[in-house]
Amino acid sequence: MITCDGESAPGPATGRLLPQLSPVLITHGNQQRGITLITPRVTRFLTTLAAAGGLVLTASTSAHATAIGSTPVRTFEYSVGGVTMKVPTGCMFTHVIRGNGRKITYQNAGVDCAFVGALSSGFCNWRIDFSYADTNNRTYRTSRGRTHSECKIDPMRNNSPQTLPRYGKACAHLYVNGVRRVSQCHHVTK
Repeated sequence: MITCDGESAPGPATGRLLPQLSPVLITHGNQQRGITLITPRVTRFLTTLAAAGGLVLTASTSAHATAIGSTPVRTFEYSVGGVTMKVPTGCMFTHVIRGNGRKITYQNAGVDCAFVGALSSGFCNWRIDFSYADTNNRTYRTSRGRTHSECKIDPMRNNSPQTLPRYGKACAHLYVNGVRRVSQCHHVTK
C-alpha cells in the first residue's frame, strides 16, 4: 500500500511572454455563465488535481499501486546575484510514484503553478532530491538531483526504477538556492 503526506517550508521579476490562453465555456445547469480564458498551465494544474482526486476515490483490485500527492509551496523570498526573487502562492509540488510492494517502477516530482504563481520568475538554482527512509524514519538512501542554475517556473525530475531494501517511505524534496522549501512523501507499507 502506498499513502502520501507533505510539508511546506516557511518561507524584481524578469520580463517574460504570457502563455497562450484557451477559451472555456462556464455553464451552470442549462444556463451559460460566460466564457473565461485559462492558460494551458492552469489546465494542467486542474487536471492534476482531478486525477489525484480520482485516484483517491477509485479502489484498485490489482497488486500494483500508484500514489499522487501534492503539497502547496508556501510564499518565500530568496536572493540570486543580489536580486531578491519572490515565489508567490499558487504553486503545488507534486510527487508521483508507481510500483508493487518495495519495487518502484516510476517516480516523478515537479512543480505546477497557476494564477499569480504562474506569472512569477520561477525557481532559480533549484534541484529535486528523492530520499528513502525505513519504518523508524531513518533515511538510508538519497538520490540527489543536479542543481539547475536557470530559473524555471515548472521544475521537474524523474528518478530511476528501483527496489527498496525495506518498507518505510519515499520522499521528494524541492531545494531552491540550497534551502529545502517543500517535501512530499509516500508511505510504502505491506
